Amino acid sequence: MPAAIRVRPIQPPDYAGWRPLWDGYNQFYGRHGPTALAEEITQATWQRFFLPEEPMHALVATLDDQLVGIAHYLFHRSTTRINDVCYLNDLYTLESLRGRGIGRQLILSVYAAARAAGCHRAYWQTQETNAAGRRLYDQVARHEGFIVYSRTIS
Repeated sequence: MPAAIRVRPIQPPDYAGWRPLWDGYNQFYGRHGPTALAEEITQATWQRFFLPEEPMHALVATLDDQLVGIAHYLFHRSTTRINDVCYLNDLYTLESLRGRGIGRQLILSVYAAARAAGCHRAYWQTQETNAAGRRLYDQVARHEGFIVYSRTIS
Protein backbone atom coordinates (compact mmCIF):
# COMPACT_ATOMS: atom_id res chain seq x y z
CA MET A 1 0.00 0.00 0.00
CA PRO A 2 1.46 3.43 -0.96
CA ALA A 3 2.39 5.78 1.88
CA ALA A 4 -0.12 8.48 2.73
CA ILE A 5 0.52 12.13 2.10
CA ARG A 6 -0.08 14.15 5.26
CA VAL A 7 -0.49 17.90 5.56
CA ARG A 8 0.24 19.70 8.81
CA PRO A 9 1.31 23.12 10.09
CA ILE A 10 5.00 23.82 9.75
CA GLN A 11 7.21 23.42 12.84
CA PRO A 12 10.62 24.92 13.69
CA PRO A 13 12.47 21.58 13.20
CA ASP A 14 11.18 21.51 9.57
CA TYR A 15 13.69 24.11 8.37
CA ALA A 16 16.09 21.59 6.79
CA GLY A 17 13.25 20.08 4.74
CA TRP A 18 11.49 23.39 4.02
CA ARG A 19 14.53 25.20 2.69
CA PRO A 20 15.08 23.06 -0.45
CA LEU A 21 11.36 23.34 -1.27
CA TRP A 22 11.46 27.11 -0.76
CA ASP A 23 14.56 27.36 -2.96
CA GLY A 24 12.88 25.17 -5.62
CA TYR A 25 9.78 27.38 -5.54
CA ASN A 26 11.88 30.50 -6.01
CA GLN A 27 13.90 28.90 -8.80
CA PHE A 28 10.64 27.94 -10.56
CA TYR A 29 9.75 31.64 -10.63
CA GLY A 30 13.20 32.72 -11.81
CA ARG A 31 14.60 33.80 -8.46
CA HIS A 32 17.97 32.05 -8.39
CA GLY A 33 21.61 32.85 -9.04
CA PRO A 34 21.96 36.60 -9.65
CA THR A 35 18.20 37.12 -9.18
CA ALA A 36 17.91 35.06 -5.99
CA LEU A 37 16.10 36.47 -2.99
CA ALA A 38 18.35 38.02 -0.40
CA GLU A 39 19.04 35.61 2.45
CA GLU A 40 17.50 38.10 4.88
CA ILE A 41 14.15 37.75 3.06
CA THR A 42 14.25 33.97 3.36
CA GLN A 43 15.12 34.18 7.05
CA ALA A 44 12.40 36.79 7.73
CA THR A 45 9.86 34.63 5.90
CA TRP A 46 10.83 31.59 7.96
CA GLN A 47 10.62 33.49 11.24
CA ARG A 48 7.20 34.98 10.42
CA PHE A 49 5.61 31.54 10.37
CA PHE A 50 6.18 31.26 14.11
CA LEU A 51 5.29 34.75 15.33
CA PRO A 52 1.76 34.87 16.76
CA GLU A 53 1.24 38.48 15.65
CA GLU A 54 2.02 37.66 12.01
CA PRO A 55 -0.83 36.90 9.58
CA MET A 56 1.45 34.54 7.61
CA HIS A 57 1.10 30.78 7.99
CA ALA A 58 2.67 27.69 6.46
CA LEU A 59 1.67 24.10 5.86
CA VAL A 60 3.90 21.23 4.82
CA ALA A 61 3.04 18.01 3.04
CA THR A 62 4.94 14.93 4.14
CA LEU A 63 5.43 11.53 2.59
CA ASP A 64 7.30 8.91 4.63
CA ASP A 65 8.31 11.69 7.05
CA GLN A 66 9.98 13.67 4.24
CA LEU A 67 8.74 17.17 3.39
CA VAL A 68 7.48 17.06 -0.20
CA GLY A 69 5.38 20.22 -0.49
CA ILE A 70 4.75 23.63 1.04
CA ALA A 71 1.92 26.14 1.12
CA HIS A 72 2.30 29.64 2.57
CA TYR A 73 -0.81 31.71 3.10
CA LEU A 74 -1.97 34.79 4.90
CA PHE A 75 -5.19 36.42 6.01
CA HIS A 76 -5.97 40.03 5.21
CA ARG A 77 -8.78 42.56 5.19
CA SER A 78 -10.82 43.28 2.10
CA THR A 79 -12.94 46.26 1.12
CA THR A 80 -15.59 43.91 -0.27
CA ARG A 81 -16.05 41.63 2.74
CA ILE A 82 -16.49 41.87 6.49
CA ASN A 83 -14.39 38.80 7.25
CA ASP A 84 -10.75 38.47 6.25
CA VAL A 85 -9.85 36.70 3.02
CA CYS A 86 -7.11 34.14 2.54
CA TYR A 87 -4.29 34.66 0.05
CA LEU A 88 -2.35 31.54 -0.93
CA ASN A 89 1.04 33.18 -1.38
CA ASP A 90 3.21 30.19 -2.32
CA LEU A 91 2.54 26.59 -3.32
CA TYR A 92 5.22 24.11 -4.32
CA THR A 93 5.71 20.36 -4.47
CA LEU A 94 8.74 18.31 -5.37
CA GLU A 95 8.86 18.06 -9.13
CA SER A 96 9.48 14.30 -8.99
CA LEU A 97 6.20 13.79 -7.09
CA ARG A 98 3.88 16.07 -9.04
CA GLY A 99 0.62 14.52 -10.15
CA ARG A 100 0.20 12.55 -6.91
CA GLY A 101 -2.29 14.92 -5.29
CA ILE A 102 0.12 16.78 -3.04
CA GLY A 103 -0.73 20.24 -4.40
CA ARG A 104 -4.45 19.47 -4.20
CA GLN A 105 -4.15 18.36 -0.58
CA LEU A 106 -2.20 21.49 0.30
CA ILE A 107 -4.82 23.73 -1.33
CA LEU A 108 -7.68 21.90 0.38
CA SER A 109 -5.83 22.25 3.69
CA VAL A 110 -5.46 26.00 3.11
CA TYR A 111 -9.22 26.11 2.46
CA ALA A 112 -9.80 24.32 5.77
CA ALA A 113 -7.53 26.75 7.63
CA ALA A 114 -9.31 29.69 6.01
CA ARG A 115 -12.70 28.26 6.95
CA ALA A 116 -11.54 27.78 10.55
CA ALA A 117 -10.38 31.42 10.61
CA GLY A 118 -13.77 32.63 9.39
CA CYS A 119 -12.68 33.41 5.84
CA HIS A 120 -15.17 32.84 3.04
CA ARG A 121 -12.76 33.40 0.14
CA ALA A 122 -9.31 32.14 -0.81
CA TYR A 123 -7.40 33.23 -3.87
CA TRP A 124 -3.95 33.14 -5.46
CA GLN A 125 -2.10 34.02 -8.61
CA THR A 126 0.26 32.15 -10.90
CA GLN A 127 2.14 32.80 -14.08
CA GLU A 128 0.17 32.41 -17.26
CA THR A 129 2.74 29.86 -18.44
CA ASN A 130 2.31 27.55 -15.42
CA ALA A 131 0.25 25.04 -17.41
CA ALA A 132 0.64 22.12 -14.97
CA GLY A 133 -0.34 24.24 -11.99
CA ARG A 134 -3.26 25.78 -13.85
CA ARG A 135 -4.67 22.34 -14.69
CA LEU A 136 -4.93 21.67 -10.96
CA TYR A 137 -6.16 25.18 -10.12
CA ASP A 138 -8.97 24.87 -12.67
CA GLN A 139 -10.19 21.81 -10.74
CA VAL A 140 -10.16 23.35 -7.25
CA ALA A 141 -11.03 27.01 -7.96
CA ARG A 142 -12.38 29.32 -10.62
CA HIS A 143 -10.33 31.70 -12.74
CA GLU A 144 -12.15 34.99 -12.45
CA GLY A 145 -10.40 36.75 -15.31
CA PHE A 146 -8.35 39.25 -13.34
CA ILE A 147 -5.00 40.43 -14.62
CA VAL A 148 -2.32 41.28 -12.07
CA TYR A 149 -0.28 44.49 -12.34
CA SER A 150 2.81 45.02 -10.26
CA ARG A 151 5.53 47.59 -9.78
CA THR A 152 8.55 47.60 -7.56
CA ILE A 153 8.59 50.80 -5.50
CA SER A 154 12.06 52.08 -4.72
